Amino acid sequence: MKRLLVATGGGDCPGLNAVIRAVVHRASQEKDWEVLGSIQAFNGILWEPTEVVVLDNKKVAGIHFQGGTIIETTNKGGPFAWPIKDKNGNWTTVDRSDEMIRKLQIMHIDGVINIGGDGSQRISQKLYEKGLNIIGVPKTIDNDLSSTDSTFGFQTAVQIATEAVDKLVTTAASHNRVFILEVMGREAGWIALNTAVAGGAEVCLIPEIPYDINKVKDALEKRFHYDRGFAVVVIAEGAHAKNRKVVTKKNDEIGYENKRLGGIARQLIYQLKEAGFKQDMRETVLGHLQRGGIPTAYDRVLSAQFGIKAFDMALHGEWGKMVAYQHPNFVAVPLKDTIAKPNLVSPDNALVRTTKGLGISLGK
Repeated sequence: MKRLLVATGGGDCPGLNAVIRAVVHRASQEKDWEVLGSIQAFNGILWEPTEVVVLDNKKVAGIHFQGGTIIETTNKGGPFAWPIKDKNGNWTTVDRSDEMIRKLQIMHIDGVINIGGDGSQRISQKLYEKGLNIIGVPKTIDNDLSSTDSTFGFQTAVQIATEAVDKLVTTAASHNRVFILEVMGREAGWIALNTAVAGGAEVCLIPEIPYDINKVKDALEKRFHYDRGFAVVVIAEGAHAKNRKVVTKKNDEIGYENKRLGGIARQLIYQLKEAGFKQDMRETVLGHLQRGGIPTAYDRVLSAQFGIKAFDMALHGEWGKMVAYQHPNFVAVPLKDTIAKPNLVSPDNALVRTTKGLGISLGK
């Protein structure tokens, strides 16, 4: 009997359960494969006692439309940076990757499918370099992983953000206000850009194009006549004005390495007031609402296709690679290529041209 371990790492994302279900259903068609799930990414292997669950068709029945992940997830620590307290009571990290690989060998694990974003796939590559049979599946609402046309969870996040714009338009019009919607994406502006086009926003500000506050002010003032009018601004959490830094927050969570973004919507209001914009403004921060809930049909289908391809790669020994969607095919690409550089919005991107053609200001 061959054993395959599935792990979900990083932030949760609509479609994780659909991937897990697809892997299990595909494995069940092979007589000599068993699928296990590690609780909270690789924590389930590193904990004492080990915490893993058997994943069979009964366990995954009906989970494809559920948000989150039935085997839980974490974006703190990991096998290469396991948080511990030193003798002085201060937190530090240790490398437990060799120990984890030995435990997997003892458990007779033949391969691992690691479902996660750029941070998770960097871990996948490092583990592969240490000799672990591992395959990556691209998960992130940010859509910032290279080598794949899309990551699952992204379309659901865009749908949630677009619905938020739809709701803000009516209250903005009722009160003659500007509403500023802050969405996720970290250094990538894909969620913001797609949401602005789908929702009909007047302004869209993304990390890749630092904005001129006076250009933003001018675009908004065109929406008002004798103090009557309204507008919606969609801004990515990593956006920033020219010659200003990204807004970040101090993070005291043990083992969390990423910068905590957020607060740019409030900062934009301050900047607009400083620039002389007189109209009433309010901010709305979607935050983790974009990560939760039911995945769209598109993301369920994409997740299923990723899961099936991931198992087929394991079946044929295509380790050290990540599943990628390169329309119209699902292919295996080296992990090292997927993490070489992030998938960011380029200034000449087709959607950027569409945005400009619609008259949406990018603040430049």
